[in-house]
Formats: sequence, structure tokens, C-alpha cells
Amino acid sequence: MATDIIMPQLGESTAEGTILKWLVATGAHVEKDQALLEVETDKVALEIPSPESGSLMEILIQEGETVPVGTPIARLAVESSKVVQQPTSNGKKDSEKIISPDSDPHLHLTPAVKHLAKEHGVDLSTIQGTGREGRITIRDVRALIATKEDATEVSANGKDQSVGQDHGSQDTVIPLTSMRQTIAERMMDSRRTAAHVTTVFEVDFSAIEPTRKNLKLTYLPFVVQAVAQALKTYPQVNSSWSESGIVMKSDINIGIAVALDDGLLVPVIRHADQKDVSQLGEDIADLAQRARSKQLIPDEVQGGTFTITNHGSSGSLLGTPIINQPETAILGVGAIQKRPVAINDAIAIRPMAYLSLSFDHRMIDGAMADQFMQKVKQSIESQEW
Repeated sequence: MATDIIMPQLGESTAEGTILKWLVATGAHVEKDQALLEVETDKVALEIPSPESGSLMEILIQEGETVPVGTPIARLAVESSKVVQQPTSNGKKDSEKIISPDSDPHLHLTPAVKHLAKEHGVDLSTIQGTGREGRITIRDVRALIATKEDATEVSANGKDQSVGQDHGSQDTVIPLTSMRQTIAERMMDSRRTAAHVTTVFEVDFSAIEPTRKNLKLTYLPFVVQAVAQALKTYPQVNSSWSESGIVMKSDINIGIAVALDDGLLVPVIRHADQKDVSQLGEDIADLAQRARSKQLIPDEVQGGTFTITNHGSSGSLLGTPIINQPETAILGVGAIQKRPVAINDAIAIRPMAYLSLSFDHRMIDGAMADQFMQKVKQSIESQEW
């Protein structure tokens, strides 16, 4: 029998997904749980497994296309007769759903499309959708926004700025991926939303060296544990903004920024305050490895309450990271380097690093931010490891 493969719901707030790559050709045999394709959303890129053994009959959505959650993307000829298709809200099975070819594409707008259109003042009735059944996709909206911005530049400057950019014959224009577009939008949204302020502390990491070397860990698990304990002392740093008030988070879930070839992801260590450095080290290594191999599940990139970005891993000494909305703060960890410092009026060589906290001044003031950082510093520099 045949069954539809649909675009899955990859997280509560995810409304659509982009087909990055089909890993199986039409007509090829697949085993149950074998990876069929790679999908990218605004939160994660991951592989989608086959629900059953069989052969791939037809690919309905091609690479590069973005479609709403629930859209059939392929058909699978299933070997097993045990497959039961889930009924829809009207009682029909997924493969029995009928979409009228002349149905209004404006009746099937995803929340992401509506939000982006509202934010940029886009009239959706003027857009000819390129999605399945003529539906308007987020890429259609972005294309119109880009056109409007180009027109604004032409009006303001009296000439076509795309020409003014002087893309010569030797220049290369790299198309924006869905992930890169999303990162750009979220960073700009964060800058427009939060009242960014950054405070910087210098920290001596020599106290953790014996334990770190004994357990064969990096420095990052120790930073995560110090931050988790500081968040318990200063819970307002572990919060988010709402129009009705500041939302104090009951859990301490720390996101760790992981650099990818074409962007970054922020997998989340849940209940970080309840784990020791060994457990934190294992979690960090596991999440980072699976983020780079596209093996994360959607829940692992959601629910963060505070973020740490280890920009020092690439040699950076000091950074002013942008807050990961809707969180209150983000900690940047600079490169740990041995350098001379004054200890009790004597010069000593110590492993030192700059830790920078970018925080939302709407929710916390400088005094609390500095107290929080002082707590992190004291934890790292203590002799209790």
C-alpha cells in the first residue's frame, strides 16, 4: 500500500520547512528509520527518517522548496500492511485529503508568513504564491520585501543601488539559505527589541585546571556550571519580557551556540543546575556533535532560558554577543590565554579570559548584571572544584 510522507511539525512554533536534500532517489528501496531527506526550519536542520520499509514512489516537493507543516512531500510504497494512516480533523485519511485547485491560497497562510508580512507592512493580496497549490510561502514574502527595499534605495539615491554595488564579473553572489535568512532576521529583531548593554569581567581559570585535566574536559562545562549556579542566585537574569510583566523561568535551561558551516544552532542543556561538570561535558559534546551532523530533534533547540557563546574557541578575546530572544541575557566566553597578572603585589602567569554579558536593560540593571557576573567569576576562581 502507499502512504504519504508529510512535512513534520518540527517544534511547537514551527509552521513550515525547507527541503534541503533528498537522500533517496525515486524508486529506491528504503528501510524503516532510514534517512529519507534533510529538512531545515527556522530552528534546526535535521534528517527525516522513513516511517516504514518500502520504496519511494514519488517526490512531490523538490529541493529548495519551502512548504507548510502537514504538506505531503513524497509517497512511499509500503511493504508492511501494518501502516495505519492518521485521520485528519474531518475524519479523512491524509492521502484522501482533496485540495481544490482553485482554492484561495490566502486562506492557507502560515503563522510565519503572517508575522513577517505584518512586521514589514506587506499586502499579501498582491503576492502570487509559488508554493504548492499557489500558496504564499515565506520566501515569496521575503522576495517582495527585498524588492520594496531596492525601490526605496533607488528613490532615496536617484539610482539603482544594485548597480551601485558593482557586482563585477569576478564577484560571486552566494544565495541566502533559509537558516542564514532566519539568523539575519532574528539578530535584527533582537537589536530592535532589546535594550542591549554589555559588561565585561576578567576571570582567572587556574583554579579549575587540576579537575579539568583529571576529567579530560574543556573549560566550557565549568563555565556552564558557574552560570547555572549564578542564575539560581539571580533568577531575574533567567527571565523573559512580556507585556504583562517579567516572566521568571522555573527551569534553568542553558543554550550553547554551535557554529555550523552555514550558520549556527543553539541546542539546549535542560536543568543545567542539576548536573555536575562531567555530565555537562558529556551533554555539550553530544549536542555539538549532533548539531553538526543534523541529528538534533526539535525539542533540543527550544526552551532555552539563557545562552552561552564560546567565541574564544576561534581565538576571539572579547565579544558583545546579541541576545537570543526572548531571553534576558547571553554570555560570551573569550579565548583563555596565559598572561601575566598581579597577584598579591607579585606578577604571576595565569590562564585568563574575558567574559562578556550582554543583557536587556529593560529587565535588569547594570548593578544586577555586575553582581551576576561577580558570582560567575567567584565560582570559576574558587578552590572547590
